[in-house]
Amino acid sequence: MTEGVKRFTIDRYEKDEVLLSMGRRREFDVDEALDAALRVFWQKGYEGASYTDLTQAIGVERPALYSAFGNKEALFRQALERYYTRELAFFPAALKLPTSREVASHILHNAIELNTRDPEQSGCLAIHGALAVSDDAEPVRQLLIEARATAEATLRERFEQAKREGDLPKTADCAALASYICAVTHGMAVQAKAGFSRERLDAVAAQALSNWPGSEHTAGNQEQDAHRGPRKIRRPK
Repeated sequence: MTEGVKRFTIDRYEKDEVLLSMGRRREFDVDEALDAALRVFWQKGYEGASYTDLTQAIGVERPALYSAFGNKEALFRQALERYYTRELAFFPAALKLPTSREVASHILHNAIELNTRDPEQSGCLAIHGALAVSDDAEPVRQLLIEARATAEATLRERFEQAKREGDLPKTADCAALASYICAVTHGMAVQAKAGFSRERLDAVAAQALSNWPGSEHTAGNQEQDAHRGPRKIRRPK
């Protein structure tokens, strides 16, 4: 091999190594990628979101997606954590309100706002993200079940506090009340995904609150519940 050919071969090898290294480098913003993945999962659910959907939304090739997040389940878990932090911030905010009825109302009306805000992302990711799945996706379904159970337990504890403080009557079943609010919230998420309007869901929430234990609200107050918007809360960036 002549010196010129040898130099060309070495230069070509070194150039290929540089290009390969550049190809391995992460060329996207992780936060923006998670936002894009969240939108896809929210719209299509865990199993409905294909790798093609995710790579196209994020704007990267599949190897880069693996390198940054691992597999699809790991990406979903990170997107879900983002969803809880940003979109469900109204839930911990509700627990700080002074009365149990205000807590329940805040959760219901903010859930409605979330579920109907964007036609492309209707419903709740924590509900329809993995309702019925294959065996391979069972860990994701269990993850969402456990998260919902934790939220319900937290709400029950808040109602038990209200009972100790005299806000709820001594006969109130706090576990049943927490299950009731969660069942209504989850049901509204399913109906929102099916196309129910915000006005119709507001009426459902007002009906759910109309016989709240220990509350004495007039028809006018109930009408106000049906039409008021959720309290404004600052969403984390």
